[in-house]
Amino acid sequence: MPNIRQQEKRVRQASRQRIENLRWRSTAKTLMRRLRDAAEKGDATTVTSSYRELVSWLDKAASRGALHKNTAARRKSQAARIVAGERDTAAAPKSK
Repeated sequence: MPNIRQQEKRVRQASRQRIENLRWRSTAKTLMRRLRDAAEKGDATTVTSSYRELVSWLDKAASRGALHKNTAARRKSQAARIVAGERDTAAAPKSK
């Protein structure tokens, strides 16, 4: 436990920030899952609206510092591949 008043304040602030960052990351994961589900169903309008919502959310999360900018860029790239109809690249073998 902190003994100094400023340290106590920093503990409170860090706790609030941790919860807020968790909300940003969790919502980004939920939006990605919705995009995948819509892509599997083949509903083009839902896919485009889910994609736009996800990209917007990732940009906001990166600008606030909840996500690193490269993480947001990577997830946007993954979402673009889902929209384009490519399969999951992690399961596919790499060619040389």
